[in-house]
Parts: sequence; C-alpha cells; structure tokens
Amino acid sequence: MNSSDLYARLRETVLAALGDIVPDLPADVAARVEITPTRDQAHGDMATNAAMVSAKAARQPPAKIAATLVKHLTAAPDVAAAEAAGPGFVNLRLRPDAFRAILPAILRGGESWGDATIGAGTRINVEYVSANPTGPMHIGHCRGAVVGDALANLLTKAGYGVTKEYYINDAGAQITALAWAAYWRYLQAIGSPITEQMFASEVPGGLQYKGDYLADVGRALGERYQASLATPDLGIAPPELWLNAVKDLTIAAMMTEIREDLRRLGVQQDVFSSERALLASGAADAVIAKLRADGLIYQGVLEPPKGKTPDDWEPRPQTLFQATRFGDDVDRPLRKSDGSNTYFANDIGYHADKVSRGYDVLIDVLGADHGGYVSRIKAAVRAIAADAVKLEAVLCQIVHIVKAGQPVRMSKRAGSYVTLRDLLDEVGKDAVRFTMLTRKADAQMEFDLDQVLATSRENPVFYVQYAHARCRSVLRAAAEMFSRHGLADPDLADPDLAETALDTLTGEPELTLMRRLALWPRTVESAAIAREPHRIAFFLYDLAADFHMLWNRGKDDTTLRFLQPDQPAETRARLALVAATAIVIRSGLAVMGVTPVEEMR
Repeated sequence: MNSSDLYARLRETVLAALGDIVPDLPADVAARVEITPTRDQAHGDMATNAAMVSAKAARQPPAKIAATLVKHLTAAPDVAAAEAAGPGFVNLRLRPDAFRAILPAILRGGESWGDATIGAGTRINVEYVSANPTGPMHIGHCRGAVVGDALANLLTKAGYGVTKEYYINDAGAQITALAWAAYWRYLQAIGSPITEQMFASEVPGGLQYKGDYLADVGRALGERYQASLATPDLGIAPPELWLNAVKDLTIAAMMTEIREDLRRLGVQQDVFSSERALLASGAADAVIAKLRADGLIYQGVLEPPKGKTPDDWEPRPQTLFQATRFGDDVDRPLRKSDGSNTYFANDIGYHADKVSRGYDVLIDVLGADHGGYVSRIKAAVRAIAADAVKLEAVLCQIVHIVKAGQPVRMSKRAGSYVTLRDLLDEVGKDAVRFTMLTRKADAQMEFDLDQVLATSRENPVFYVQYAHARCRSVLRAAAEMFSRHGLADPDLADPDLAETALDTLTGEPELTLMRRLALWPRTVESAAIAREPHRIAFFLYDLAADFHMLWNRGKDDTTLRFLQPDQPAETRARLALVAATAIVIRSGLAVMGVTPVEEMR
C-alpha cells in the first residue's frame, strides 16, 4: 500500500476495524470493501460499504456492524467524525491534517505520485490504430490512436507491463486495389497515353483509390523503375511483372506517412506487425492446423442468418471454426470460395502470435463498426489459449468534425475524408489528444474546431492548461517577490516546499483542492481497471476548476492572494499547495500525452 494514498490508508484502517468485529473475515469479502468520496460534502468526505458487504459473513445486520464501526473509526488518526447512514454505510469526516499530509508526499514524489501497483507487472499488449496502409490517417483512426495510446500510458502508470502495437493490414484485396491505383499514378508519371477511364476499365473492381496522395508514390515508382514496369508503348503490363514491386514500394510509402502522422500526434508504438510477414511465416496455417487437430474445425453449411446477411456467409460447404463452443453466436468460416483464408482466419493467426509472445491480456482498440467482430475473435483466443490469456476490446465511436456549426469539408488530398494531418495543422497535437479524451470512447462525439480554439471554461483543453500555467506563474512570481523584498533564500523547489509547515491551510477552497488531489491515485487505479482513459480528462477538468476557484478568491480580496510579502510562512504553505497542484496536472497530462504549458500566450 502506498502510505501517501489517503484512500488506501483509510481502507486499511476500515479493514482493521472490521477485523475486530468479524475476526475470520473471508478474503473475498474484504476485497469488496470500498472507500469512496461522498457525493455531498454535508455527509462527510468519504464513505465505506464495509458493514453492508460483511453482514452475511458476520451474521449481523448491516446497521449493527455500522454502529460498531463508527465507534472504532472515530478514534482513527485521520478521522474527525464517523456516522452511520442509510442501510449500512458509514460516512467519515476527515481531519484537515489528513489532507494536508498529501502535499509533502506529492512534492517529494513528483509526477510519479499516484503511480499504482495494481497491475503487478501483468503483461498487456495494447493494439491500436492498425489502419490499412491504403491512404493517409483520417479522423476515425485518430480517435483510436489517442484512446489506445492514453490507455497504454494509463496502464503503465498503474503498474502493468505494456507493449504498444500496430498491426499492418498489408495483405488482401484492398492492398491489391491500392497497388493498381499506385500503378495508374506510375503510368501518369512516365507519360503514358492511357486515360484514367481506359485504365479503370482494366482494373479488377475498378479504380478504388483516387486521392492525390498516390501521385508522389507514382513519381517514386517512375524514378526507380523508369518505364520498365510498362509495355514498350507505355501501356499496362501484365500484373505479374509489376504487382509485387508496386505493392512493396507503395506499402512502404504509406507506412512512412502513417508513422509521421502518428509521430505528430505523439504516438510511438513499440511493435509493428505485418500481416504479409505473418502469412509468409505460415503462422495462420499453423494455428488452423492446430485447431483442426483439437477437433474445432469442420466442414459444414451455415444457416442463413436472420436480418442482414454478413459478407462472410455463403450457402455452400465451408471450413468452419466452432466459435459457438467459446461463446460466439455462430460458427465462423475460415476459407473463401477461392480457397484462400478469410480475414478472420488470418486474424486468428495474428492473435495466436501475440499469445505466443507471453502476454497475459490482449486489448484490441477497434472502431465501433467492428463491434460485431469482437465475439468471434474472443472465441478464437479462448480456443487458442485455453483461457490463459484474456482478450478485451475497446470500441471507439465515430467523430464528426464541425466548424461554425457546419460539417468540415472533405480533404482534397485524401479524396474522400478529413485527414489527421489536416486536423493537426488546424489545432495542434495537444488540443486533438485532449479533446478526443473528453468523452467515453464508445460515445459519438463532435469535434468542434471553434470550441477547441476558444479561450474559455467551455474549452477543457484551455481550462486545464490555463490552470497549470497559472500555477507556474505563481511560482515564478514568488521567486521574484522573495528576492525583491530581501527575504531569506526562498527554497521554492518542490522538495524544499515539502518541508513547509502547512497548518495555515485552513480555508474551505484550499481544503477542497486538497480533497481533489487526494483522489488522484484512486482515479488512476479505477480508470485503469475500467480501461477508461477519459476519466483522466474529467479529473483534470475538476481539478482545474478547484484551482481556478482558489485563484479567483484573491481577485476581490487581496488578503486571500497566494503571495503575501509580510507573511512568508503563510505564503510558502500556499506555494506548496500550488506546486503540488501543478505536479498532479502534469502527471495527468502525461497519461493523456499532452504537453503542459508554462504560460498562456
């Protein structure tokens, strides 16, 4: 237990008191004991459900256990008062010293204060983005990238061993279609007389990718191969003469763009896995052979599904995986009519590869349109890993970009959508990342460009950054004030402020801010357990509101300002609170991948 985590410390106090009442308290009951903040300050600072969850084991009514707990907890060092409430809750009002004691811990621990150990080194693979390398990253990719990256950061802070991964879908029909589109740009680059209409008529399925982003790829192909990939009259050569070469260069070019977009977004993944490489290694065929050997694959005909017919249903004998044995609602085909693997079969191979690398948990961050895919891949992982590895999915809903109340026009360069690069150019990395985390991942959201650039409380990015900038401004002004008034060496570094006497911090706005700071370790744990990084954004907004309220006290009453030249001791205590607030804001922003600002421009 982290002794500077007030909630954890109080929970141990409650468990010790409960142990006196129920000597042989079962471990599973003790695990359900919680300390939570009260919704109404009039009811105290915190509440515990200890009496309610232990009543059955104690064979006593919850109210009786609560009454006994009150007697025990009233004598606890951190507790000023305890009272029974409702059907068996116990509300606790804490001594101001309990909150003031948090500040030295924050100042000494720095941004690592709040780090949790619940992960206990559990190895987690977080796979996110995984955009097909068929064009620039767009807004849909952006949300998954931010959510996945922030979730990985959050899990790391909570003590998990995290690997960030990108799966490159560089095989299949969409890559062949991309290669044809790049080849068309190549023909343009070498001066072919073939028109787009003539070319499209020769392409299986038509010319699917028409964005300007492939023009550079066409020129690069022309520079490398000159006219060798075309016929002597610069016409369309047989695909077997150029398809693989064009695929290789085009995928490499697209991934270079994607990596640059991710870099600008502040995302740097540890592993990039290639579907093509996986297939070449035989991994997909190997896992299918193992599933067959385990009796989990058979030849059969699926019943036609009710409602909308999925793309992978065909009224013919198919190679089927018994997904229903592992929780799916229907068995799933592994081969297409042409004998090649379905995407699902290849994806089983990929997840088997991740399982083989020794992870305890796999987390796939997916677009909401993949919601129906989750049950089948969970079934596959259960079959592969025999429940030794857990697969989780985080679904990200669509994002709508608006400006002046109207949808933003599509990107000319991409051809059909707003690119991530467009958005980054418009508002910058930090605004993009913070805003994408202001709603739960599975909720649809509007990304309002006007609001993101606004300098008001309604813009959470500005509001939180402004709180940090104000903290830093106070600390800079304090150093100048101490020097100007010839006071002793101010020692305003965080570790020095940790030695400051804090008993003058008695005002309700100051205690409100300290109560909020006390929530930080608990917020990290609960957000990590729930896999919900948006909770960090919510916490930071509330923390910023508490700090701005404290700041605004001094606008009308100068005696309430942070800096009082004739009261150095009181000033140092307030500076300790300001510095601790800045530390926690930076710690939260680090999880979100947002850079704190020193001053607002």
